Amino acid sequence: MESTSSFGDRLRQLIPIFLKLGSIGFGGPQAHIAMMSDEFVVRRGWISAEAFAEGMAICEMLPGPASTQMGIYSGYLRAGQLGALVAGICFIAPAWLIVVALAWGYFRFQGLPQLDGVFLGVSPVVVAIILAFCWKLGKKTMTGWAKGAIALASFCATLLTPLPIVVQFLIAGAIGLVLYRPSPPGSPSLSQGFLPPLVAPALPLLLVSQPAETLALSSFLGVERIGEFFLPLTLFFLKVGSFIFGGGLVIIPLLEAEVVEQLHWLTTQEFINGVAIGQLSPGPVVLTAAFVGYKVAGVLGALVSAIAIFAPSFAFIMLAAPLLQRLRRSPWVRAFLQGVTAAVLGAIVAASMPLLGSALGLQPTWDPALPRLTLWTESWPQTGFAALLLLLALVALIRYKLPTWQLVPAGALLGLIFGGVWAIS
Repeated sequence: MESTSSFGDRLRQLIPIFLKLGSIGFGGPQAHIAMMSDEFVVRRGWISAEAFAEGMAICEMLPGPASTQMGIYSGYLRAGQLGALVAGICFIAPAWLIVVALAWGYFRFQGLPQLDGVFLGVSPVVVAIILAFCWKLGKKTMTGWAKGAIALASFCATLLTPLPIVVQFLIAGAIGLVLYRPSPPGSPSLSQGFLPPLVAPALPLLLVSQPAETLALSSFLGVERIGEFFLPLTLFFLKVGSFIFGGGLVIIPLLEAEVVEQLHWLTTQEFINGVAIGQLSPGPVVLTAAFVGYKVAGVLGALVSAIAIFAPSFAFIMLAAPLLQRLRRSPWVRAFLQGVTAAVLGAIVAASMPLLGSALGLQPTWDPALPRLTLWTESWPQTGFAALLLLLALVALIRYKLPTWQLVPAGALLGLIFGGVWAIS
């Protein structure tokens, strides 16, 4: 029966399936991929287990959210390029609508004590999710001192300098090409002695950026701003979407470095709350881009940002799928990605540091005369509550492997309760 299905039938079949997957896909990329495998391999038999595994390997290699790309790839296998487009849009659309609705509610009621209480509990949970991801990524990828050195260099560059994250990834990839390039049997590994001379020349390139005022909130539709910000949003999120190596949370350092520190579209607290909203949606956390776009230019900005950040994923799958199957086996590609993945870890850990301070309500002050770093907070009880919640979330994620979609609402509820008790006392 499947072999006689017309192209139009195959295309129409994709729409309700991917709308459903995009609406119920809580639990992160692993849950998304498991549901796709069950839907297309087990239940319907549209894709063989071997083809699905091959697609997974390709999507893990590419920059971008792997689960979204796997959905696009599944649509491609079912109904060609148009199927890829339909599958991707239907998978992304429900979560995009949820993020936009939550972004509207967040900015509409920002400053209410109840909302502050919610995010008092959500913020440390989000930081715990990021740190737990780093822990898992480190266990998986830190297989030698060379990768550790690349990660450390990226950590220092991200935390202490304005060197763009994308440039760091490219430098790390180039180092990976040298360190892990294919070698004749019996030849010594370059990782035994050539890393410091390769990393050192990149460090003098790191300078400091200029401060600016944080951008005010746009109107709901953003008509008055979309003309001014259409090109900046498009170019920025095209760049981000092209360099998400290692998982959706790689978006954290890419966004934090520019959206908060350089472009000043969001404050640090708005950014961490935007990541939390991305975690609350059933889609990929990359949809945090829609939250940023909404702040900058309303619904139109959220739409432009989402299209731009996912455009590279569509392009890679729709235009280059046959080539990618051969490219995946290239030892040069694997060498490049080994360097990039190490840098990704360092960049995410560094980007989480200001988010950690914001989640705990800590304000660092530096006295160069002593020299001494001092941490202060407006409310030590709130800081203690956030720190306890952070530790509990880390244990839940690393030790008990609880899903993030359960922890974020739990943090919101606990924060609301604590905020109410604190307001009464």
